[in-house]
Amino acid sequence: MARVIFYEKPGCKGGTKQKVLLTAAGHEVVTYSLLTEPWTAERLRSFFGNRPVVEWFNKAAPRVKSGEVNPEKIDGDTALLMMLRDPLLIRRPLLEVGDRREVGFDVEQIDAWIGLKAVDNSLKEISESLMQQNLQGCSHGHNHEHNHGEGGCKHHGKEQHQH
Repeated sequence: MARVIFYEKPGCKGGTKQKVLLTAAGHEVVTYSLLTEPWTAERLRSFFGNRPVVEWFNKAAPRVKSGEVNPEKIDGDTALLMMLRDPLLIRRPLLEVGDRREVGFDVEQIDAWIGLKAVDNSLKEISESLMQQNLQGCSHGHNHEHNHGEGGCKHHGKEQHQH
């Protein structure tokens, strides 16, 4: 079992489901707020690996949804500066286990990395149900697709950012 450092937007329903799945698999989840973490460009960049810049962004962020920010037309250095100023732009969650860092919650990738199978039969049904869901999408019940925008869509992003 792994110790998972989990950077989230507090109160995000998608993040809650992701943490339940990790905990059911026996992992220790240590949660931090993505919005208040004292990021540096270098540290934040380390979570994105070789992904294209467009995949660094939370496509459900208010400024992305409105068209004010177009991730497809932004270079890496500019993206990092924007994210440091407005953490809602950062794709979530950011995950850290040992020396490895990842962004987003791709169930297959995380299962291959640290395992997501329930360790207890009483949690198996919940775990299997969660693994069938799109845990990278918005989960507050407005039934719209965000591709890689994990939770935090415009309907509940602004009020959280003000805290």
